Amino acid sequence: MPQMAPILWLNLTIMFLITFVVFIIMNYYISVPEKIDSGSELISVKEKLWSW
Repeated sequence: MPQMAPILWLNLTIMFLITFVVFIIMNYYISVPEKIDSGSELISVKEKLWSW
């Protein structure tokens, strides 16, 4: 079995890293964020009575 030259290992590593980064970027931008319905959750503000 022939051995690979160091420049080929470098080329293989760079191609793997580029593929990995492209895969991560695609997964980041392909997901659609869910819309939050503003009417379902109302924030209740309770007034605090401070007795100093």
